[in-house]
Amino acid sequence: MSLQWIIPLMAWFIPFSLFFAAITNERRASWGVARGVTLLGFVLAVLLGLGLSLDWLTLDKEARWTLASEASAIILGLVTFIGFINVGFSRSYMSGNSEDEKRYLRWLLVTLGSVAIVIATNHMLILVLGWLAITLSLHRLLIFYPNRPRAVLAAYKKFIFAKFAEVCLLSAVLILHYVHDTWFISEIYQQVKASESLNSWEQLAALLLALAALVKCAQLPLHGWLIQVVEAPTPVSALLHAGIINLGGYLLIVFAPLIVMSDIAQWMLLVVGGITTVLAALVMMTRASVKVRLAWSTMSQMGLLMVECGLGLFELALLHLIAHSCYKAYAFLNSGSEVESSISRRLSQAEAPRKSDWLIAGTFSLSLVGGMVWLFDATPPYSPWLLFAIALTLLVAERRGRLSVTGMSEMVWLSAFLLIVYSLQKSGLGLVIDNQQTSVGWPGDLWISLLLLLLMTGYLLLRYHHNLPWMMKVRRVFYAGFYLDELVTRLNLRVYPTRLPIRFKPKKLQIPKEELYQ
Repeated sequence: MSLQWIIPLMAWFIPFSLFFAAITNERRASWGVARGVTLLGFVLAVLLGLGLSLDWLTLDKEARWTLASEASAIILGLVTFIGFINVGFSRSYMSGNSEDEKRYLRWLLVTLGSVAIVIATNHMLILVLGWLAITLSLHRLLIFYPNRPRAVLAAYKKFIFAKFAEVCLLSAVLILHYVHDTWFISEIYQQVKASESLNSWEQLAALLLALAALVKCAQLPLHGWLIQVVEAPTPVSALLHAGIINLGGYLLIVFAPLIVMSDIAQWMLLVVGGITTVLAALVMMTRASVKVRLAWSTMSQMGLLMVECGLGLFELALLHLIAHSCYKAYAFLNSGSEVESSISRRLSQAEAPRKSDWLIAGTFSLSLVGGMVWLFDATPPYSPWLLFAIALTLLVAERRGRLSVTGMSEMVWLSAFLLIVYSLQKSGLGLVIDNQQTSVGWPGDLWISLLLLLLMTGYLLLRYHHNLPWMMKVRRVFYAGFYLDELVTRLNLRVYPTRLPIRFKPKKLQIPKEELYQ
């Protein structure tokens, strides 16, 4: 007896159970039901992933409507895990007003269910409908406090940009159906992978998919809404940064063969994603607000995710997506205590690394990473290894931190441990998804390497030379985000005007005149 019927049953149970749980919030917020449904969804996703990885289950024609690839099962488990944590945190965070609790939990579950549909489906039209549902339900969460002008403006811009991305996605889907005469992602995946080149229609579809992913991931200059949605409740920010914004990367992963065979799509990802990675990371260093810093960090991480897909490193992109989701969920939900620790770090005196520290750290890191590349005969691109070497250099050189001092021997063992763990995780996910050979070659690798060196240079200047007169002017420009969001917002409101809520000024204290002359 075939067990293939279990795949669609388990996968589709997850989103529909979330929708059912949303309906149960008519009288009161059913937090227990929500926790149980998300936990059950996580367990089912794990079992589904294990079955596929151990070849107990296969994605054949009997389950053609479900899961585009084995990577989809991993992402489905990630989303349900984030949802389970988010619901548990939201229960205490939103407690107080029963009407607000019902409204919040209803739209939270609908949003989670819509995300689960996007990941669980192998049908392109259902994928598009799921993305539309995410936009509509997430919009209700972003304007949960409708009297906050910044929150409404951010949600409005997000809604407009999301519509543009969805038009690009729908156009790409219709083109792919016209060319390949199928609605199923896995079949298009196999057909494109078996072909030697793309025709003009497929090139256009790849470009539209890359554009949709860039807009969805809030890449420059359409990034301002991501910074301003911190006005929404903290668990909404955690859900957005840890789960929803990563869907742009997921879209590129499931259409991987199409992306790597289109030069224009790859270079768009490398140029826009690479520039966003560097600039957003440097802007983050100038900000004081914890949640705003995390938002700029998300932009930078998503830019790096776009770069990894542009270089064909899809196993690394999948690892990055999982790690970023878990980290950002923790960071946002723990942002309250992060304020205290951030203040402690700023008040503590840090010892700036000496020239000898930089020389030792750079030599050690390049030798360690270079030795790993030579030992395992790693193939291009090499820019991700350069990024790892830069990170190790900063880690070792700045070992005399603000709150603690770490010996060089301990840093050697820590660096070796991190490199081994990174290699094992990357190799493990390589069993689920393969890297793809791209056509950008060494020029694309060189472009990203130059950007990474620029990132390190900017970091050193902003960190250790920010008191120089010319650097103070540069820092001011970075703090303003190069004024890109102001330009985009003005253009957006001119093309699509809207009316923002006006906060009434608090009443002024009225003091009788006779009391002033006593």
